[in-house]
Amino acid sequence: MIIVTGGAGFIGCALIHQLNDLGRKDILVVDRCDDINTNDNLNSVSYEKFIDADEFIENELTKLSNIDVIFHMGACSSTLERNLDYLESNNVDYTKKLWKYSINHQVPYLYASSAATYGDGENGYDDDHSKIEQLKPLNPYGDSKQRFDVWALEQQTTPSIWFGLKFFNVFGPWEYHKGEMRSVVHKAFGQIKEKGMVHLFKSHREGFKDGEQLRDFVYVKDVCRAMIIMWQNGKSNQSGIYNMGTGKARSFKDLVTATFHAMDVTPNIEYFDMPEGIRDQYQYFTEANMKKFQTEFSQMKFYSLEDAVTDYVRQHLLIGDA
Repeated sequence: MIIVTGGAGFIGCALIHQLNDLGRKDILVVDRCDDINTNDNLNSVSYEKFIDADEFIENELTKLSNIDVIFHMGACSSTLERNLDYLESNNVDYTKKLWKYSINHQVPYLYASSAATYGDGENGYDDDHSKIEQLKPLNPYGDSKQRFDVWALEQQTTPSIWFGLKFFNVFGPWEYHKGEMRSVVHKAFGQIKEKGMVHLFKSHREGFKDGEQLRDFVYVKDVCRAMIIMWQNGKSNQSGIYNMGTGKARSFKDLVTATFHAMDVTPNIEYFDMPEGIRDQYQYFTEANMKKFQTEFSQMKFYSLEDAVTDYVRQHLLIGDA
């Protein structure tokens, strides 16, 4: 059996879709849902059982055996969350309990870290283990992910195979429920359908034109293929923390222009002032150093930005799927 925590969420659901495509339906979904029967993400996939996240960690985990792999995608992912106790419980303690189970049962363990651990990027975007402790996240969410990464690297006893994935700007199907945390592609698609145009932030930093702030945008289908490759082909000496991006920063203007083109609409972008409250913490450049991943898992090929956006728009958004 395969455990996917956060399986009703964005990356978790996309991962279950790919596991289903591989013929795996023996999946235990762990998440928090008021009513799983009305959750569109879960209704789109096949799985064996759903367990509430709190019930799972408190009462069910220790009863399980014959687990093939744990994909721990469940966490509080809001960069706006300020409840430190909640973040500690959900993003640190929960992840430690699954880590210890993986050790005791020799189960491969993959968990979601975040590029938010890199903060403003003053120390670069390098997943070299010797540099991780120096990182300075800008918000409590990033700090919670950072603290677990540091803790994991300090452990003398580890799961047989383990990977912590520092996700960069992931976009793609099954993110509709994320509200303001949705990707710019999803937001732009809605604006184009409604108004035929898209709003983007102006630049407030010398050297960057409006809309040319840069991010490492990575397609969720690539992220999930990468995780499956790491699980199926990874070896213990490859275990560790890895960046999960494309290694190529692109602008928000590029991303939105690709969305217009995928919808066969002439680009029409208007720029507006960034709120003063976020200007000091706004990132103008992120780019994953993917050298380690590309060396260890060279068989993995990523979509181009344009191809990824086109697939998302035409195979999902335009047909009302996710």
